Amino acid sequence: MRILLTGATGFVGSAVFAQGTQRGLAIRAAVRKRANAESVADVVQVGDLDGETDWSAALQGIDVVVHMAARTHVMRETSPDPAQAYQRVNVQGTLHLARQAAAAGVRRFVFISSIKVNGESTRPGHAFTADDDPAPQDAYGRSKADAERGLQQLAAATGMELTVLRPVLVYGPQAKGNLARLTAWIQRGWPLPLGCVTTNRRSLVALDNLVDLILLCVDHPCAANQVFLVSDGEDLSTADLLQHLGRAVGRAPRLLSVPVGAMVWFAAVLGKNAFMQRLVGSLQVDTAKTSALLGWVPPLSVEDGLSKAVK
Repeated sequence: MRILLTGATGFVGSAVFAQGTQRGLAIRAAVRKRANAESVADVVQVGDLDGETDWSAALQGIDVVVHMAARTHVMRETSPDPAQAYQRVNVQGTLHLARQAAAAGVRRFVFISSIKVNGESTRPGHAFTADDDPAPQDAYGRSKADAERGLQQLAAATGMELTVLRPVLVYGPQAKGNLARLTAWIQRGWPLPLGCVTTNRRSLVALDNLVDLILLCVDHPCAANQVFLVSDGEDLSTADLLQHLGRAVGRAPRLLSVPVGAMVWFAAVLGKNAFMQRLVGSLQVDTAKTSALLGWVPPLSVEDGLSKAVK
């Protein structure tokens, strides 16, 4: 079995390539620029991902495609039409690859989507499931939902198997974003006004856990034509998360008990509503389907995953 991996030089893709080859899998890396993967033996340069990309050379002899390449969140947006940019890469580019893959006889297409297809937040105790109706709230989430819909139609028409994975926030070594920011604040001993944020719940997934599930879905018979949500299986409040991070860096966080309502009001004044929502709101996923159909148990606990990420 030969695997084509797109996005092979990214945060998650590079880990999939490393662990997959370590397990003896034959993986071909599709990259935008060959210089980004000089150490990879089997690599094909495909250029930009859109509806015109030529995948013929990359797909020769391939049995399974693991598609991770995407236009993700852009912190400093320069595109005059971001929504169209997401559609061009994440929808048109994905479906163009899938059509060529089906024509080339690829047996299975594993698509790494996003929990943003489900939505941005949940009420405590009401977790997202894989069978919920999509409810994306931003251009990125809508592009992933559109790609999923197009892939399902293509799979039904061609017989190529489709597996869709929707991971929550991924953390691991060299990860950027809010977790890295919170860790740095704890290391510096800064007081954090989050001691009262104890009733929200957020699902996370360690990089190693996500990679393990991706590699399992490459050939598991029960993964065919299914959608799976991915998490560590242990949901944390923000205060719990900070305590975990503190243990990982060997320094107890300085938590101040500021009322949540006051923080939300202050964030609104500063125009930081989205950032505050991620700190005080909930986003839980139910991975019962993933465990039941695939027999999958995350290899790393949250404690071990955060410790590995920080160290």
